[in-house]
Amino acid sequence: MRTLHATDLHRAWEFMRLNARLIDRHRFALHFRDAPPEPLLAALAAYENPDGGYGHALEPDLRGEASQPVPAQHALDVLHQARADDHPAVDRIAGHLAAITAPDGGVPFVLPTVNDAPHAPWWQTPDDPPGAINPTASLAGMLHRARARHPWLDTATAFCWKHLENPGTDPGPYDVLATLTFLDHVPDRERAEAAFTRLRDTLTHHAASDHHGVLDFAPAPGGYGHRLFADDAVDNALDALIDAQHDDGGWDIDFLIWTPITRPEWRGFITVERLRTLRAYGRLKP
Repeated sequence: MRTLHATDLHRAWEFMRLNARLIDRHRFALHFRDAPPEPLLAALAAYENPDGGYGHALEPDLRGEASQPVPAQHALDVLHQARADDHPAVDRIAGHLAAITAPDGGVPFVLPTVNDAPHAPWWQTPDDPPGAINPTASLAGMLHRARARHPWLDTATAFCWKHLENPGTDPGPYDVLATLTFLDHVPDRERAEAAFTRLRDTLTHHAASDHHGVLDFAPAPGGYGHRLFADDAVDNALDALIDAQHDDGGWDIDFLIWTPITRPEWRGFITVERLRTLRAYGRLKP
């Protein structure tokens, strides 16, 4: 079994110091340098808006100031990493999501305010967007993980179950990721297992793209994403992930860079994520 050595982890830290956003440097320090969570929480607060949502390029491909649903997803994940699932920001996020929920009970993929600010070309929406399983299922799953009590969670959970029981069109890879997050954390475990069993072949078939690999869907052992793949496929992906560390110490991304600043921002983000995955599978050498 191949492992990443301490010297490689140090190279990654130097890459982060040279290139990454402050919030991702604090994430790295929290996970791999025994730093306290408070600096990470302070960095996250700079992205929060008065409405309880998040903007300001917390999602690097949305450069605007206004709150959007996917940055709220990033914020919930940062709060969880900082062991702050009980932070007041969690309830503020849920309140913001309630305010932007579509009549069908889901949160839109992106709000029309995206048109008023620089954004990647794939962030498109009609003037009155419907709810979407991506990101509603991710947001609901993360709020369940945080043991949130906000009433919005009941609405979102009902939307997700309805979608999973009558999925309609085939899911894209981001829909698969959102679905896995929801199923991993929704409290009704019997219903989650039944849904996964029913949808497993469809999820497996669509758990791929030109910039998604096995470990994007199975970033840690134990979740439903890991059950989509054979053990040897995961092991081979972990070996390839170790090989993919660049000479500068970071990992790269495979999707379109539409404005220069997003490459170092995404590389800092993904470098932390890749290292978290290697640690989760026991591939970081002490």
